[in-house]
Amino acid sequence: MHLTPLTDPARRGRLAWLAADDDGRPLGTAFLWLPTVGRRADVQIHVHPAERRHGVGTRLLEALTATAAEHDMHTLLFEPVRPGEDGFCVARGLRLVLALTYTRLTLRDASPVETPVPGYRLTHWEGTVPAELAETFARARPAMDDMPMGDAAYEPEPWDVARLHMIAGAVAQRGETLCTTAALGPDGEIAGFTELVIPASGTGDAQHYGTGVLPAHRGHGLARWMKAAQISLVRERFPRLEGLLADTADSNVAMRRTNESLGYVPTHRSLLYQLELATAGSPTAARTA
Repeated sequence: MHLTPLTDPARRGRLAWLAADDDGRPLGTAFLWLPTVGRRADVQIHVHPAERRHGVGTRLLEALTATAAEHDMHTLLFEPVRPGEDGFCVARGLRLVLALTYTRLTLRDASPVETPVPGYRLTHWEGTVPAELAETFARARPAMDDMPMGDAAYEPEPWDVARLHMIAGAVAQRGETLCTTAALGPDGEIAGFTELVIPASGTGDAQHYGTGVLPAHRGHGLARWMKAAQISLVRERFPRLEGLLADTADSNVAMRRTNESLGYVPTHRSLLYQLELATAGSPTAARTA
């Protein structure tokens, strides 16, 4: 078995490995996403079904954990996507830290009831945040940093206007449309927001990016009002769109109830596993527990 390290010139933070046999036949792949801030990295490992239980996954895991340690990562997060991968995680010392439920709203069946919250008003935009709202949006964006995430290690990244523009630019570069609905308080500051990304074709399903309400404004129904208004807006703006997709941590009870009240239906679940590296940069960091 041979491992070939690869790099993605378009995404410096993504590293990859290809496992192949002596004849060059691919056996599996591994990916490591290094964060711009923090010491938690996301990983993926894929092994061809015919090659499982032959040590391919273990070799790939060893390669990416060693590299993660070299980059001073402390934690790896892995979301199995195929049957049987949960057993692989447990056997190699990864710990179950989070359960996610994926849901979908069929737009033709949606009939959201918008319930305005006194003292607040909604605003909508597509793409980059308007200049007059950029600073308050950057201050509001950390509203998601304390959302329930089970036992998963989560290191919030700082928000500023430059990062907002970077994300909007990346979505636009893919030909997709970033739609944002925000709630403004009496002082004109953004109290909450919800984001949705529309496919470039304007058809199929759109993906929710996130919904957050600042702590001082919670408990009034802002999240439901914003999402209901956004549903009505995208139905009119993108008439060929078929559905909206969301994924929510099982521990985030408030958001799950909000989505259920709007008609989102569970489609499947997934589990997130975590591996703590021993001491970043040391030889033992590449070893699993």
